[in-house]
Amino acid sequence: MVTDIEDIARPLHPAAVMGLLPARPRLLALGEPTHGEETLLGVRNDVFCRLVEEEGYRTIAIESDCLKGLVVDDWVTSGTGPLDEVMEHGFSHPDLGLGASAANRELVRWMREFNDGRPTSEQLRFAGFDGPLEITHAASPRQALTALHGRLAALVDTDLLPCTAQTLDRLLGPDDRWTDPAAMTDPSRSTGRSAEAGRLRLIADELAALLDARTPQLIAATSRDDWERARLYGRTATGLLRYHHAMADGSAARMTRLCALRDAMMADNLLALAARGPVLVHAHNAHLQRWKSSMRMWQGPVEWWSAGALVSARLGEEYAVLATAVGTLRHRGVEAPPPDTVEGLLYALPRDRCLFDASRLAASLADPRPAARVSSWFGYAPLDPAHLAAHDGIVFVRDVTRG
Repeated sequence: MVTDIEDIARPLHPAAVMGLLPARPRLLALGEPTHGEETLLGVRNDVFCRLVEEEGYRTIAIESDCLKGLVVDDWVTSGTGPLDEVMEHGFSHPDLGLGASAANRELVRWMREFNDGRPTSEQLRFAGFDGPLEITHAASPRQALTALHGRLAALVDTDLLPCTAQTLDRLLGPDDRWTDPAAMTDPSRSTGRSAEAGRLRLIADELAALLDARTPQLIAATSRDDWERARLYGRTATGLLRYHHAMADGSAARMTRLCALRDAMMADNLLALAARGPVLVHAHNAHLQRWKSSMRMWQGPVEWWSAGALVSARLGEEYAVLATAVGTLRHRGVEAPPPDTVEGLLYALPRDRCLFDASRLAASLADPRPAARVSSWFGYAPLDPAHLAAHDGIVFVRDVTRG
């Protein structure tokens, strides 16, 4: 069987990736089975650099706050300010060390060097596509709402706005009322169903509708980039207020709603980025797969449709996904995989990293189907043998070492 698998292994380069696909995708997703590993981020960087040089890719989107990502995008396109500040303020999820990552820093630096001296139309772009959501809390909608209101106030008649900036500030109140970590597990601590939050949801909806209705005017007065940024503020404001409303839900469906809303925000951001196309997307496998995601939480198992499933339903063949599998993460206590698992069978090959056609791999392992690998570390999610063929490709990295 190992010989059969080795026959379908390919080097991990753009030509081999494109050879797996029926059409050039607008969104090419590269998943990872765990977060914060420099080895895997280095693989991502290599893939993106080659896609830029060989396939004309110009945008990368990662699983980080979409508003913080604007800081990075501004720097790679302008180079203004110190890189240290960009890394500190341009990435979310500090618990995962995204801003402190050497691989992330190298990616940003390389993008800036590539862009230097190039016309705007040829420059690389950076995007976060996650909502402003941390493990412990959700952000205040202040940044997104006030930015959207300010852009519209500068360009349309005052009487078209649903409220003044002063009213908006009063309704928002102190940011810590929105970001209280206790609200993540205690719905009664959330402000998401207060009278002020209800009013803000209506205001956000009206501002987003006004932005859409004035699209020709706004693009002519500013630029398409400014209009796209305003739309991002609108999506984020409405998405955050919807998320805060769900945080105040005391029913058993609360965590299902929250997980689903997060991936829906991700999907909306990816669909907007697809208009730039083509885009390399990098995130956890669970967010990019074409089927439901699942997680066991304190209240029991939770299932929801992943961002990849939502995007795939809209884009069809213009969405492609490569899932990454690994052999070992010894610094995390994950040793060589059992030989009867997918990872174990791939680990037996004499290759450090390679690419497989997912359908052909699934067919070669169909009888008997491999066992599911069980992770000894909660932060790593092995492949599900039952869903191999739902990917376009499988990237295998033999050993993930400490960064």
